Amino acid sequence: MVRALIRVAKERLAKAGYNEVDAEILFAHLLGISRMQLHNPVALEKAMENIGDIAEDYHQLIDRRTSHEPLQYITGISHFRNLEIEVGPGVLVPRPESELMVSYLLSLIEQKSGIVSVIDLGSGSGALAIALSTESVQVRAIAVEKSKDALFWLKRNVAKYFPEMRVVEGDVEDALPGVKADFVIANPPYVPDDQNLPEDVKREPSEALYGGASGLEVPKNFIDAAARLLKSGGVLAIEHTELQGRAIAGLLETMFIDIELHYDLNDRPRWTSAIRK
Repeated sequence: MVRALIRVAKERLAKAGYNEVDAEILFAHLLGISRMQLHNPVALEKAMENIGDIAEDYHQLIDRRTSHEPLQYITGISHFRNLEIEVGPGVLVPRPESELMVSYLLSLIEQKSGIVSVIDLGSGSGALAIALSTESVQVRAIAVEKSKDALFWLKRNVAKYFPEMRVVEGDVEDALPGVKADFVIANPPYVPDDQNLPEDVKREPSEALYGGASGLEVPKNFIDAAARLLKSGGVLAIEHTELQGRAIAGLLETMFIDIELHYDLNDRPRWTSAIRK
C-alpha cells in the first residue's frame, strides 16, 4: 500500500513540476519519521502500527503541494545547517546559499578573541543569527525584523534554540541607533519587481522577496544600514542574485573596502563581503 500511495503521489508531483522526492518527504512527515527511516522496513512497520488509514491525509498533503504551497510550509520545518527552523506563511524559507555566508563569518570569528557582536538585518525566521549563535560561543547576535508575521516565526525559533538572543522589531533604516557591531549579515529582498518567480515561491511574503524596480533599491537600504551599524574594520556579508554582484560592489565602494564576490556550490556569484572603512 505504501509504495502504491507514494508512486501515485510522485506522478502527481511530477505533472505539477515538483521533485518526486517531495512525495517521500511528505509521507515521512505524516508518519513522524525521517525520509531515511521510510526506507527502513523495521522503522516503517513500527511507524505504521497505530496510524490507521492515512491515505486521505496523505492525498491532502499532496494536494497542498501540487497547489504550489511551499514544501517547508507543509512540514513546518526548513533544514538549515544543523537546525530545524520552523517556518510557515508570512516568513521566507531559508535557502542553502545562505549557509555559506554563515560558514564564512564563522571562519572570521574564529580568528578573533573574546566576544563578537553580530547583527542580522531582516532576520526573517532567524536562521542566520541562530546558526551563528549556536555554532560559536563567541557570538552575541541581534536579530532585526519589521514584519509582524515573520517576527512570530523568528521569536519561536529564538525561543527554541537561543532564548537569550535579542530580537528587535524595526526597520533596518533606523533600527539600533547608536549600536556598533563587529559583523552584519543580511539576506535582503533583491528580486526585481517585474521578475516572474516559481508558483510556490510566490506563496512566500513578497516583502521578503522583491527589492524594488531593479531589485537593488532595498539592498541599498541594507548596505546603508550596515555602514551605520558596523565598527570601522567590521565585516558585512550580503546575499544577492548571480547578476547583481557588480552593482552591489558599486553600492559598497563608498563606505567599504576589500569588496569580495563569493560563489555558491554551483559556482554562481551569490553573495558579497566587504570591510567597513
